[in-house]
Amino acid sequence: MTRRRLLPIAVALLLAGGGAWWFLAGSAPPAEKRGPPPAPVLIAKAGLRDLPLTLELTGRAEAFESVSLKARVDGQVQEVMFTEGRHVAQGEVLLRLDPADYEARLRQAEAALARDQAQFVKAQADVERAISLKARGFVSDASIDTARATAAGAEATVKADQAALDLARLQLGYTTVRAPFDGIVGARLVFPGTAVKANDTTLAVVNRVRPIFVSFAVPEKYLPRLRTGMKGKGTAVTVSVPGDKTPMSGAIRFLDNAVDATTGTVQMKAQLANEGERLSPGQFVDVSLGIETLAQAVTVPNEAIQQGPSGSYVYVVKEDQTVEMRKLTLLATQHGIAAIKEGLAAGESVVTDGQLRLVPGAKVRPADARPKQ
Repeated sequence: MTRRRLLPIAVALLLAGGGAWWFLAGSAPPAEKRGPPPAPVLIAKAGLRDLPLTLELTGRAEAFESVSLKARVDGQVQEVMFTEGRHVAQGEVLLRLDPADYEARLRQAEAALARDQAQFVKAQADVERAISLKARGFVSDASIDTARATAAGAEATVKADQAALDLARLQLGYTTVRAPFDGIVGARLVFPGTAVKANDTTLAVVNRVRPIFVSFAVPEKYLPRLRTGMKGKGTAVTVSVPGDKTPMSGAIRFLDNAVDATTGTVQMKAQLANEGERLSPGQFVDVSLGIETLAQAVTVPNEAIQQGPSGSYVYVVKEDQTVEMRKLTLLATQHGIAAIKEGLAAGESVVTDGQLRLVPGAKVRPADARPKQ
């Protein structure tokens, strides 16, 4: 077949096909106008529960008792008897100063007392003798008065000597330094031969760590709640060491009587048993302080709460699977849970993920649901 004969046949076929397409397209019903598909979202229902409110703070451990030991007399260290960092018992000897000087002073005071006691005995005898002679008319009343005055002066001297002896004995005792309470002694700060000055040179530091205090600062806005809690059943405190998930419980023992004007916080202290001596003075710790329990509060996951120009809001899923933007008033947020004061009721469903694809009135479907085929 020649090329001239094929060309008219091809044109005829094309015209026939185009006419059939035009006829079928014109007779077919118009396609339905479809809107955007429902947006996949995650939802959660608002619940009703008691929500404890806690403050997460940073605190520092403090010794229950701490003493910097200092000598009460001048002297020279003769012997250091404690081991650094070890436990010591109350009354245990930690250090001795050279007692030779104070032993000599004690003997001197004893000798002075013995001498003046003898003088006092003689003065008493003189008084009795003068009274006897007066009865026989040999001495005057003035002589008796003089003898009695001498005896009284001798008695006063004996008392002064006794006080000096007591002081010398005390000073000799001060050459032995003892632990004031059960605790842990720190590093040695003096060594044998070190000259120390009374109430000046620090010999060692003893800390009592069982129990132990934990101090922390709380913003002043929580002060009324804290005072209310301390008047009732008390305020619970949980302390943990960073990196250690085992918490320790304690109780508030101190609330300062003034707010720090520079920081706007008030100082508090909690007392812990410190079993096993897990905490040491000066150590930083994490403090969880319970301040209040919201009774039967409407709660939703924090992920549901969105922020806009007018404040907080959520997308509420209605029965027809459309969403409504609802403004809220929050009470508090705690550990991923938000407590709602106004704007939401228990049992209502809210969107927790997928809010960026939503506008008021948009249709949604739970992410685990499958669209109908």
